[in-house]
Amino acid sequence: MSGFLLLVAALPAAIVAYVLFHALHYLYRDLTFSLAHIGAPKSASWLLGNFGEMMADPERTEKWRREFGANFTFKTLFGVRELHTSDTRAIAHVFANASVYQKSPITLANMKRLLGTGLLSIELDEHKRQRRILTQAFGPAQIRLFTETFYQKAAQLRDIWAGELSENEAAGRDTTIDVFAWLRKMTLDVIGEAGFDYQFHSLSRDQNAETAKSDELEDLFTEVLHSPKAPRNVMFRLAQNIYPVLRLIPLPGTRVLHALRMKMDGIGFQILARSKAAVVRGANLGSKAGEKSETNGSGNIGRGEGRDLLSILLKANMSPDIKESQRMTDMEAIGQIPTFLFAGHETTSSAVSWSLHALSVNTAAQTKLRGEILALAARTPHPTLDELTALPYMECVIRETLRLHPPAVAAQRMAMQDDVLPLGKTYLDRWGKEYDSMPLKKGQLIHIPIRAVNTDKEIWGSDAEEFRPERWTPGSPLPPAVAGIPGVYANLLTFLGGPHSCIGYRFSIAEFRVTLFTLLCAFEFAAVEEIGGTSTGLQKPMVKRQPERGSCLPLGVKAYVA
Repeated sequence: MSGFLLLVAALPAAIVAYVLFHALHYLYRDLTFSLAHIGAPKSASWLLGNFGEMMADPERTEKWRREFGANFTFKTLFGVRELHTSDTRAIAHVFANASVYQKSPITLANMKRLLGTGLLSIELDEHKRQRRILTQAFGPAQIRLFTETFYQKAAQLRDIWAGELSENEAAGRDTTIDVFAWLRKMTLDVIGEAGFDYQFHSLSRDQNAETAKSDELEDLFTEVLHSPKAPRNVMFRLAQNIYPVLRLIPLPGTRVLHALRMKMDGIGFQILARSKAAVVRGANLGSKAGEKSETNGSGNIGRGEGRDLLSILLKANMSPDIKESQRMTDMEAIGQIPTFLFAGHETTSSAVSWSLHALSVNTAAQTKLRGEILALAARTPHPTLDELTALPYMECVIRETLRLHPPAVAAQRMAMQDDVLPLGKTYLDRWGKEYDSMPLKKGQLIHIPIRAVNTDKEIWGSDAEEFRPERWTPGSPLPPAVAGIPGVYANLLTFLGGPHSCIGYRFSIAEFRVTLFTLLCAFEFAAVEEIGGTSTGLQKPMVKRQPERGSCLPLGVKAYVA
């Protein structure tokens, strides 16, 4: 007993020593900081740094850019300094040297806590190995297989809204719909069916066991990512990743994050067992026409044909062309399921929501796009993905939405060795000395502001902050500086670039096209509130005067009558 008491008595001292060691480490890095000569905003406190300001004010980093230029430093939690650069040559250098500039251990720890060991949570050879296999599931030919699923779910959402409009019209009421909440339900159903041949029934109005399970998952996503407390909980998770010992303390948000992971993992094990068995026996997931669909006892495994993303992935993983040492393990395959759920569900619903918001404000653009869509619908009510892709103004609207409202507002990398960061534009230090590069020490964090680059007036022109789809009109050249943005799609930073670019961007854009086509054929959208967005993490819509509502996008909706 005396030994136990001594251990208990020594525990606080050990924790203090642990925290002190790390604090001294960060203090040493601060004192030997290689970028002390460039501009930096004043830190509000050692504990919060500038993090609190950035969370409270979505425009904060833009104000700093106007004050300090493209390159400045700021402090995050516990005084950790981070370099903010919107210099496109510097960003291209970071993307092109993925082994030198990696996700930081803190970022990877956060991703693993949320998503497991999927593609977003790994680096170097592990990342190359998994991505090589996953790429076979995200090619253009594979994406076309999912078009029917996109149409089915978009039509289901359209019918739900039409029903709500009819009820309100009969009662003499106007209709306001939180389109973000509903689009999140739709995209969850899409990624369930197209990703895993799994039926979430999120859009179903029938109260049954499957709908209840779907609602539970959606509620957990909402609490982790969209509730008014989400920004605070992000800060606590960041603190726990900087100081892992803090994970011993049940800080706010820990319980719901654990519940979300357990829910996603439970679904993942169920899906993987069914899909792997089907692939092994060489049968289609749906089997023969008329045969009863597999349910695995839960009732919510769909009638598949082995063409969902996971089945394609598993077939590729089991190919004799892949060495045994290069194949994914079952745990790695399961790790892709939360990754697909997060990336395919949250980001696409955000992008489509922002497009409807932008069109509700710019009614001329909404009318023009609807005219283009209706002209196609008159020829073919169910156009192919290629026919949708050929619509020039729809492409303009999608590109402009993804430029102004990228789902992720920023990315972060860490220099894993000393390096020199080249710059496209020189800068002056505090004393007026000019530089055309930056010396970086091992461990330096780099903040890549996706939205800031996408809306930089020095790149895009004086109207960079305006929603103007016409800037993308074929034959109307973009400013030359746009060509320097190292993005994988349309010279935008939205889907990043290099080996860590978004592997599912074709899937997201295809779903975007089908959803716009379906909804704009049926409805007109009008702004009813002033909408803003968050400045960290995912860029989610919210009502400016009611931040306590969390993420939402109320729009006035009425049936379109020709």
